Amino acid sequence: MDVALIIWAVALSMLVIVGVVWILDLQSRLNRLKERQKTVFTVGEDDASLAAAVDSLATRVANATTRIERLTKRMEQAESATSRAVQGVGLVRFRAFQDTGGDQSFALALADGEGNGVVLSALYGRNKTRIYAKPVEGWLSPKALGEEEERALTEARQSVLSRD
Repeated sequence: MDVALIIWAVALSMLVIVGVVWILDLQSRLNRLKERQKTVFTVGEDDASLAAAVDSLATRVANATTRIERLTKRMEQAESATSRAVQGVGLVRFRAFQDTGGDQSFALALADGEGNGVVLSALYGRNKTRIYAKPVEGWLSPKALGEEEERALTEARQSVLSRD
């Protein structure tokens, strides 16, 4: 029985030694993990925590989101205002009467992005100049347009289409 008791004592001693080594290894790993945690969760020299950094970032994102929403509203207002502004211009100069020299007469088309606007015509003669204005809606006029006025309106439409 003495031999069996010695074997049991040696086996138990070996188990205790393995357990102690295992505990020391786990303690070492835990210490390294704590050091890594300090490194990860510490931001900058002021020793601010990661939670504080995340809160700061969340505040900045919220501020940026608010600013983007305001800028989006302004952009929509600007787009609404510019849709009614003159975007297409067409100008055709021509000689209205055979007895006058040069291309002193003209047709000027001014239209917004939807083709609403006016065609202005000035007919230059030796004794007088006549000016006419014809409305335009959707690139069409309820008034009859002359050849030069049609060309000016086509130029205005092309200038609007070339922007898109």
